[in-house]
Amino acid sequence: MTKRTFEKATFAGGCFWCMVKPFDQFEGIESVVSGYTGGHTKNPTYEEVCSETTGHFEAVQITFDPTVFSYEKILSIYWQQIDPTDPGGQFFDRGDSYRTAIFYHNEKQRELAEQSKVSLENSSKFSKAIATLILPAEEFYPAEDYHQDYYQKNPVHYMRYRKGSGREAFIQHHWGGEQ
Repeated sequence: MTKRTFEKATFAGGCFWCMVKPFDQFEGIESVVSGYTGGHTKNPTYEEVCSETTGHFEAVQITFDPTVFSYEKILSIYWQQIDPTDPGGQFFDRGDSYRTAIFYHNEKQRELAEQSKVSLENSSKFSKAIATLILPAEEFYPAEDYHQDYYQKNPVHYMRYRKGSGREAFIQHHWGGEQ
């Protein structure tokens, strides 16, 4: 039996509640954890991150088997979940903790992230510049338990939030049935 090797992919895409389900449904995705990264506070709480004093982004960390589900596919899904042109947050959620970023774990991920960003910029899908940051991965702190798998624990509130925030309409407008 061959030992499976897993990799990590880390993305900030605004509210982490909305960033779990799109990845959680595929074979080869081992886990999707909501959390915080990119800041200077050790073991931050949700309240601290929302206060905009920690430097952290709300993010998800995906553990995946690259032989089953490639990093390129994960990048493609990521771009289709966010407004990559908004440097001030995502949809209803404003502030640095809700900005978008790809946190690369190795040089190959950095190269693929940069290529995918250039490809999106050249696609003319958006009229404004792509504002999503590409940064080296830092310590990732899992969020509190009540934030994990929020779409499963609170499906009605999750869907109401996803629609009410404007995310659902944005995705439908820019990607339609492509996602």
